Amino acid sequence: MNDFLTLEKQLCFAVYETAGEFTRLYTSILQPFNLTYPQYLVLVALWEQDGLTVKELGEKLGLGTGTLTPMLTRMEGHGWLNKVRSTLDERKVLVHLQTKANEQKSAITETISKEIEACRIELEEYEQLMENLNKLHKKLRERN
Repeated sequence: MNDFLTLEKQLCFAVYETAGEFTRLYTSILQPFNLTYPQYLVLVALWEQDGLTVKELGEKLGLGTGTLTPMLTRMEGHGWLNKVRSTLDERKVLVHLQTKANEQKSAITETISKEIEACRIELEEYEQLMENLNKLHKKLRERN
């Protein structure tokens, strides 16, 4: 049998298993904040730039409006953000952080930092992983 055809040689399986571990890690980290991982990503995007439209947010996160809209509605109900129709173009809905999101930012990011450190991932290793994963992602996107 070709050695390449074993599970431990499959890059897709390694990425799949690693993604599963990250999901479990972030689920446990975010549970005390009553956040899911996708909701956390929404917060990160808005911490970078508050007041994005739903469309811009969806493009940034790679999520369609069918997935994003109900999530934003739940987050709004839990006091993380609010949605406001644009006064300049009523077709656009802007998403803004509420006070809770800004107040909880440091607690959330510190908890995540501590858990990543507990995984013994050094800064240089983290940066290399990010660079390699971004390159891989780009190559996969550009394959067609």
